[in-house]
Amino acid sequence: MPEHTLKFPELAPSGHHKMNWVTGHMPILGQIRRRYEKDKPLLGQRIAISLHLEAKTAVLAELLHIGGADVAITSSNPLTAQDDVAAALSERGVQVHAFRGASDQEFDQLHQRVLDIEPTLIIDDGGELTERLHGSRSALAAQVLGGAEETTTGVLRLKALARQGRLTYPMILVNDADMKHLFDNRYGTGQSTWDGIIRSTNLVVAGKTVVVAGYGWCGRGVADRARGLGARVIVTEVNPVRANEALMDGHQVMTMEQAALLGDYFITVTGNTGVVRQEHFNAMKDGAILANAGHFDVEVDVRALKQLAVATRPGRSSEVTGYEMPDGRVLWLLAEGRLVNLAAGDGHPAEIMDLTFALQALSLEDLLEHPREAGVYPVSPAVDAWVASIRLQSLGITIDELTPEQTAYLGQS
Repeated sequence: MPEHTLKFPELAPSGHHKMNWVTGHMPILGQIRRRYEKDKPLLGQRIAISLHLEAKTAVLAELLHIGGADVAITSSNPLTAQDDVAAALSERGVQVHAFRGASDQEFDQLHQRVLDIEPTLIIDDGGELTERLHGSRSALAAQVLGGAEETTTGVLRLKALARQGRLTYPMILVNDADMKHLFDNRYGTGQSTWDGIIRSTNLVVAGKTVVVAGYGWCGRGVADRARGLGARVIVTEVNPVRANEALMDGHQVMTMEQAALLGDYFITVTGNTGVVRQEHFNAMKDGAILANAGHFDVEVDVRALKQLAVATRPGRSSEVTGYEMPDGRVLWLLAEGRLVNLAAGDGHPAEIMDLTFALQALSLEDLLEHPREAGVYPVSPAVDAWVASIRLQSLGITIDELTPEQTAYLGQS
């Protein structure tokens, strides 16, 4: 039996209930699972995974194990591991090293334990495994056949490694696939971010001003859901094209310095550091709520916020902390500035992650069937199209096909 690093193994029954629920709402993975049970396409592989360890992720890890692989998993964020799900997954044949609330040192140790499996394939989120495989565990990198990256932040880190000529194995950029970023980033992040904010605060959104920093696909989703909840939306951007998009989508566009005076909610979705910082805290109104939906906890400058505060106070839930400013204003920070949709919620809906995790599993298969040199690669168009088609099929939706005349007219014959 595999070894595990868990805090509360007795919580497994709750985790099994969660996994069973989402399994029933992930038909694409269900179809892949039926094939994996029979064909075992991953037999002999050792897969290391760093993803937010909640129920949908657990279903993916179990699927890869059913496909024949030895699988070890940890969480890609110290606050996004769900202890009951981790315990349940450990009872389903997957090696689990994860618990909620890990310190920085513990977080690194958990990743090191996952890499002890000596992976031949990886699934990464934010480049956590890749960073170690090119640093403290570089001796293991030579046997890695490749992997898949989940996030915008991770893609940026991989492209930087590739430009520097330092990336030692091929990585498929799942985040950039149409069936990922158009749905997971936009609709998944849009809904789950607000799920986390509303669950932890229990406050109304309608009639308030929401400031969204960043108008990539994730920012679009957050802004669109805010407007749907009745908020006035301000977008801050550094990219003039995206700023024009936000403007023509009906949002106000201004600098964070200007928006700081107006916002009731501030949500960062940029993948960058120091987006909301000291000069902005000094200008915010009493009661402003700060949340981050980007991968790392650096977008809201939490260190500066703590240095400014003269006192802290508890909020409605454990995910809400109030920082009292010298003039008596209180700014409320959610989930310690970490990913609010997972640290204060359950992450993206199951139907959304069904798309992304199907791309992950199929991309690993594609790497085995079509080996590549070290570098970054897009998801195969055939894989993307298959996931899209199966999604429609699962909903009972059919679409038109080109006639022979139309195919010839478009020059595709």
